[in-house]
Amino acid sequence: MTVQTSDTTHPLGPLREPGQAGGLVDVFRRRYLLKLLVRKELRVRYQGSAVGLGWSYVQPLVRFCVYYFIAGLVVSHKTPHRALHIFCGLMMVQFFGNCMVAGTKSVIKNKSLVRKINMPREMFPVASVCVSLYHLFPMYVILFIGCFVSGWHPDALALLAMVMALAIMALWGLGVALILSSLNVFLRDVSNVVEVISTVLRWTCPMIYPWTAIAGKLANHPVLYDLYVSHPLCAAVVLANRAFWIPSFSNIHSATIHQLPQHIFLRGGILLGLGAVFLGIAQIIFRRLESRFAEQL
Repeated sequence: MTVQTSDTTHPLGPLREPGQAGGLVDVFRRRYLLKLLVRKELRVRYQGSAVGLGWSYVQPLVRFCVYYFIAGLVVSHKTPHRALHIFCGLMMVQFFGNCMVAGTKSVIKNKSLVRKINMPREMFPVASVCVSLYHLFPMYVILFIGCFVSGWHPDALALLAMVMALAIMALWGLGVALILSSLNVFLRDVSNVVEVISTVLRWTCPMIYPWTAIAGKLANHPVLYDLYVSHPLCAAVVLANRAFWIPSFSNIHSATIHQLPQHIFLRGGILLGLGAVFLGIAQIIFRRLESRFAEQL
């Protein structure tokens, strides 16, 4: 008697156990599902609003006007184009803060999908970062308008700085979102801690104040100086200043020397490499914790 064995092969490839996923790689293989999640996040955020996505443009425009008329014209005349300086730094701070806050809550907020659908759970923090990127676009529109009004004349290094600043924040923001979203499943206090941290972020980088205000205080402390300048958020803000604020000066080269730290592009390149390593570590932490998501939720 011949016993026939079942054939486990499949035209689409070998079968995998339920729940087994390919991590971030699998997320981008399922781009259509990621797109649906991003649409859902945007729809929920503006549900019941008459203006809808128009608020994405109204809010940054109001902020820029506040910085221009109050911070730029009333509070201080020492920093030229101060509104531009604050706003380009604010974009990086707000984007990173949104990645932290929204990313931390992303898995908990979609707990019904986590329990019912077999999909890479990294999809949720990735979708939250994509939504944060989407809301960054209107801020860039307002910023470009302010730049041209201020006499912006960018060079090739300014364009490179713009790309590097956004890339650094995207890498580190996604890594932080992965780690915090997985920890928040087991300890809900994480989201409250992140809310507090996000309110302090804008004071930990040269956004409200120029780089020269802190450089003199750290001149005699080289270790603190290197730690401060090497912080990803600080580096991104400095690069954003190089991209938008510095090119608004009449003499861009002398302004770069006096207003920004040295070797900002070298530091930015190192932080990009470290960000890729950090993202890999965050993926490992997330994968080790996600097996217990369903029982915790």
